[in-house]
Amino acid sequence: MTILAFTLILLAASYCAGLLGSLTGLGGGVVVIPVLTLCFGVDFHYAVGAALVASIATSSGSGSAYVKEGVTNIRLGMFLEIATTIGAVCGAAVAIYLNSNTIAIIYGGVLVLTAIMQQRRKSDHDGVVGSEMARRLKLFGSWPQKDGTMKHYQLRHVGGGFSVMYVAGILSGILGIGSGVLKVIAMDGIMKVPFKVSTTTSNFMMGVTACASAVIYVQRGNIVPGMACPVMIGVLFGALTGAKLLKRLDVSLLRRIFCIVILMVAANMIYQGATGKF
Repeated sequence: MTILAFTLILLAASYCAGLLGSLTGLGGGVVVIPVLTLCFGVDFHYAVGAALVASIATSSGSGSAYVKEGVTNIRLGMFLEIATTIGAVCGAAVAIYLNSNTIAIIYGGVLVLTAIMQQRRKSDHDGVVGSEMARRLKLFGSWPQKDGTMKHYQLRHVGGGFSVMYVAGILSGILGIGSGVLKVIAMDGIMKVPFKVSTTTSNFMMGVTACASAVIYVQRGNIVPGMACPVMIGVLFGALTGAKLLKRLDVSLLRRIFCIVILMVAANMIYQGATGKF
């Protein structure tokens, strides 16, 4: 395969990854890494490096739009970024000692958890009484409704959410994905942040987390421009297209189908990692 053919195929695959990731809320990195490793036979460390670059691009594009709409809790995001950034640096430092088979097994496990969390009921946690720590840190917020009013919310269990965010950062550094599923567990499940706020705030944080671990991957030479650039461009344009289609499409069926596909990919990843085929 020529370099031009590889670039064009990778660009098209990354566009589809960004489109599906945007429509399902899973992010492009969840699709990009299986495409690179299973379809093109790219080493996991280089696939992770390319996915990190894609995460930075998509977070910068869509994250700014959510901030402008007033949905993202910027203060909460910047506070939790302390945990994710430290975790991302630790994860990227540990990743150098892990072989591709071990990373594949971990990645498969995260995909299984992601698919399960996609099917759970989303909640706005009405009537939650916030904790004293959250009040002192001024983490309470509000988000706009369709009728133009602002809906106020409180949150709690700041310490538990901060700890889970650290683990999310470690996985982001090792796997090159946003670890959005753990971030949503921390904010939506533990801290009781409204689901829409937790997902948009997670998207806002993703780029900063990826930047922290990407520095280490650059130093190790695991980010190849010829691979990372097509992935970044394809995922970015795919995510922007998905954001426009999301307003007009009912993607509930797509989410269920995509979760089944993710489980199949996860099983393949775990099997090949366990049998040492990477």
